[in-house]
This record gives sequence, structure tokens and C-alpha cells, in this order.
Amino acid sequence: MRGLFALITLSLSVASSGVLASSSCIAFDTEWNLLSFGFHGRDFNASTSDTWARGNATDITTAGRPPFNGANTECYLAALVNAIYVFGADVSKPSDVYIYDATAKRWSAQTTSVGTLDLSSFEAILDHDTNVFYALSQGEVYSLFLGSLTTAQSNPIPWENIQAAPPNIAARSYDPIMANANNFIYFFGVPNTPAGEAPIYMIHFSFFPPDPVQFEGGFPDVRGKATSFFVDGTFQQQIAFIPDDGSHTFIIDVKANVTQIMAGPSIIDSAATYFASTGALVQLSSSGNVSWLPFSPSNASANSAAMWMPVQSLADLVVGVL
Repeated sequence: MRGLFALITLSLSVASSGVLASSSCIAFDTEWNLLSFGFHGRDFNASTSDTWARGNATDITTAGRPPFNGANTECYLAALVNAIYVFGADVSKPSDVYIYDATAKRWSAQTTSVGTLDLSSFEAILDHDTNVFYALSQGEVYSLFLGSLTTAQSNPIPWENIQAAPPNIAARSYDPIMANANNFIYFFGVPNTPAGEAPIYMIHFSFFPPDPVQFEGGFPDVRGKATSFFVDGTFQQQIAFIPDDGSHTFIIDVKANVTQIMAGPSIIDSAATYFASTGALVQLSSSGNVSWLPFSPSNASANSAAMWMPVQSLADLVVGVL
């Protein structure tokens, strides 16, 4: 009875503590286990997608983690070193990057020196093969080099101001929507950019080409969210763009320059966040629901029929299923 009481207490505690997409985040490790951080006050490993309908999520909450009390928490997978980098998870240390070593299962906090970077207004991506963050803030491009860090070093790492962005991307009216693939950063919803086109930043050349890239099949010029699928854990080639209206999920192949149209998420939520593996697109809604859409990079027919489903192993935690 004592063990059952402890389980019931844990379930009620998890369900009552609440979760918001703004203070929580999801990510995959390099084994494609789905990790949820700050999820109802705890951290969990929901394992791989083949177990989500029936599996049990494992509590991985441990010492050194951030409090997950920020207003805009973001998680990134450093695929080269199997680490999760977390921004905005600690309001008392807004410039810190928290590092979760997914192999050793431990946390550390890396201090940074921000210089002129505006932490209250920036969007960033992590380049897969250099482990460099690129951020857009107040019309300026910044970089943060984390090398092969899986544990924080003692000295602060500086954010470097690289260059100014072009006027349409630097516009005050533009709230950046960014995703990376094939060593380029793609920008969506950019002012004065036609539907089906995306301006790019060439990472290794530090260069904004003057013309946007056109994609066959197209996607709307609207607000939304974007994230990138991995290919064999080594690089990214497809981008998922999800408009705020939830009408569809657009899968953009940046090498073939084509767009597939898949089902829009079951929960329409402009405040939701997204993360992708090699074959799953996952949504964390602002109300704490986690759902996913299966994706095949080689089977368009399967993609057209795919539907969003709950990650049941995490849903069970919320309703207290034992």
C-alpha cells in the first residue's frame, strides 16, 4: 500500500503542477528518444515513437537542472555530441545555456557574455556540423560557438555580432520564423516575400543571397512555426512549417525544392512548439498536450494519409494512469 500511495501522490503532483509550452520544451536525443523537460514540474524520457501508444515514460529529473520558469524556453539537439542545449529556462540567469548530457544524464550551466544581443527579443538555430548557434536579434545576426561541449566550461562564451540582416528580415514587424537545413537558415513569413518562397542565410559563407528560394508546391506567406527533420542523425534536409491556423503541415525538401502537404495538427495552437526526429514531428501545445505526426522521407503516399496522434505515454502522466 505504501508503494501504491507513493505512485498516486506522484501522479497527482505531476498533474497539478501544470505545464506551459513557454516554460517547458521537448527534444530528441540521438537515439530518437523523446525527452520532455519541465513537463508538469518534472523531466521525462518517453522513449522512441514505436512505444508512444503503450509505453511508460521514465522520470529523468535530476540535480542541476534549470527551474523551467522562463517565458520562452527553447531546446536544441547537438547531434554531434548527444547533448540538449536549453535557452530561457531560468529567469534568474537569462544568459545561461543549460546543457543536458543525454549520455551521462547530467546537467550543467554554461555562462555566456551577451554583448549587444537582446535576450528579450531573439530567435536562434543550432548548426548541426559546427555546433554554432546563429541568432537573429533586432535586425542583427549573432553567433555562439559551443564546440563539443557536453559539460559547461568555467569561462563565459561570448555571443559574437556577425553582421546586419537584409532590410526585410531586419524589419521591426518581422518576428523571426527560422529553420536550418543543408547548412542554410531558411526564413518564413518574411515581409514582402511571395508565398512558396523563403529567404536564406548561407551559414558557412556568412552571406544573405539577394533572392529567396522558390519551392514547387508552395506554402502560404503567414505566421507559423518551423522545425527541421534529421537525416540519419547527421544533417537536416526537410523542414516542417506549421501555420498558426493549423490548416496543414507543409514539409519542405530543400534539396529537391519541393513541398509536401500533410495533415494540420489536431490541436490548433499558435503558442505550441515543435521538434522533429528522423521520422516524427512532435507538438507540445500551450496546454501541455503532446502529439505527433509520423513522416517518411521516401513515402509521399504514407505521408498524405498520416494523421496526428497523442504521445500516450506522456498523456498518461497527466491523467494519473498507473
